[in-house]
Amino acid sequence: MSQRKRSILGVFLVILTMVIVISPPFQDFISLPDEMRLLNGVAVQVKFGIPASGVVTSTHPEVIQVNGESSKQVQINLKQPFTLSPNRVGETELRLKLGGLPVKTVRVKVLPDIKLYPGGQSIGVKLHAAGLLVVGHHFLDGPNQEKISPGEKSDIRLGDLIIKMNGLEMKTIDQVADIVNRAGRKNEPVEIELIRGREKKIVQLKPLFDKKEKEYRLGLYIRDSAAGVGTLTFYDPVSKKYGALGHVISDIDTQKPIIVGDGQIVRANVTSIEKGASGEPGSKRAIFFNEGEVLGNITKNSPFGIFGKMNTPPDQLLINKPMSIALIEEVKKGPAEIFTVIDGQKVERFSIEIVNVIEQKYPATKGMIIKITDPRLLEKTGGIVQGMSGSPIIQNNKIVGAVTHVFVNDPTSGYGTFIEWMLNEAEISLNQERKLKAS
Repeated sequence: MSQRKRSILGVFLVILTMVIVISPPFQDFISLPDEMRLLNGVAVQVKFGIPASGVVTSTHPEVIQVNGESSKQVQINLKQPFTLSPNRVGETELRLKLGGLPVKTVRVKVLPDIKLYPGGQSIGVKLHAAGLLVVGHHFLDGPNQEKISPGEKSDIRLGDLIIKMNGLEMKTIDQVADIVNRAGRKNEPVEIELIRGREKKIVQLKPLFDKKEKEYRLGLYIRDSAAGVGTLTFYDPVSKKYGALGHVISDIDTQKPIIVGDGQIVRANVTSIEKGASGEPGSKRAIFFNEGEVLGNITKNSPFGIFGKMNTPPDQLLINKPMSIALIEEVKKGPAEIFTVIDGQKVERFSIEIVNVIEQKYPATKGMIIKITDPRLLEKTGGIVQGMSGSPIIQNNKIVGAVTHVFVNDPTSGYGTFIEWMLNEAEISLNQERKLKAS
C-alpha cells in the first residue's frame, strides 16, 4: 500500500473514531456507571441506541429483572431501551456481552423505597442540655478587692459542659446553689466533672463568697436549656421518627453545639416575618402554641438537625400520603419546591431552583445550593429566613433534602442538605426492607 493510501486510511480511521466517540450511543455507553443504586419497585430504563444484540447476565436475577425477566441470561436489543426492574432489596452484578465478549460490568444495589411524610410545619424546640453549659465567667470581689472568677481560676472554659458536681449528676441550674453553699460553709472545694470537646476532665473549684448576694458562687454563667423555632422536615410512619431543622442547635453565646439531655417539640404559630436583606438575614417571628401538647421528644442534636420520635403523626400536612425519597444521584439542577409556613400554621409550597448539586459520597451538610424563585415568597420574606431551616425540598415528587443555611449577602439563596444524610442521622436504614405495622 502506498504512503498516500496509508495516510488517507489513517485520516479516515481517526475521523471514524471521533464520530463514534462523540455519537450519542457511545456517550450513553461510557456514561453508564460501574455502580448503580436503585430503589426497590422503581424501574429505570437504559438506552444505548446501538444497532446490535447483546446478552445481560445477572448474578442474582431474583434481585433485579431485565425487561421483566428473572433469568440469569437475558437477550436484549441494544437499539431499543431496556428496563431494569428492582424486585427486592439486595445486590447483584449485571454483565453485558456483545458477540460473546464482555464489555461492561455494573454492580447494582437495590435499596428500600423509603416513603416519608414531608413536613413544612413550624415547630417550637425546647432543648435541655445533658448537663450545665458554661457560657461565661462571673467575676467577684476577692480578699484584696481584686476581681476573681473561681471558675476561670480552676481552668473551666466557655463551652465546657458540667455533668457532675461532687458526684451528683447535674440536670438543672436549681441543683447548683445548695451544693456550692454547703461546700463554701465547710471551706471545701467542689469536685466538678466536665466534658470539653471529646475529653472528660475533673477539676477542683473552691467557691468564693459573694458579699452582695450573701451566697457562695462558682464565678460562672451557666445555662441548662435552649429554645427556638424551626421547621419539621419529615415524619416516618414506619419508625415514628422525625427529622427537623437541617442544622445543629448551638448555644447563642459560645456557638458550641448543645449535647442533648432531653427535649421536646411543640407546635409553633408564625405571627410575622422580618424580611431579609443583603447582610441582614430575616427571621420568622413565632410563638409556641398549645405548649402542653408535646408533639415528640428530642434524642439527637447533630450537624444535620434534631431527631427523635413523634407521639402522633403531624397534622397540617400539605401531602396526605407518604412520598418517596430521592437518592443523592437522583437530585438534579433545575426547578424544585419547598414546603414551609409564612403565616399561622398553614404549610404552603413555594418554587425554588436547585442551582448546584455537590457530589458527596460521605455525609456533609452543604449538598445543594438553592435559590428562591417564588415571587410571593420573595415579596413576603426576601428569601430564606431564620426559622425556615428544615423546610423540605421536593423535586419530581420526591423528598430530596432540607433547607439549612442562608447566604448572608444574598438572602434569596442558601444551602440544602440531602435527605439521605438526615435519614442516616435518624438511624433509618437504607439497607433494610421496611414494613408498616398495623396499629
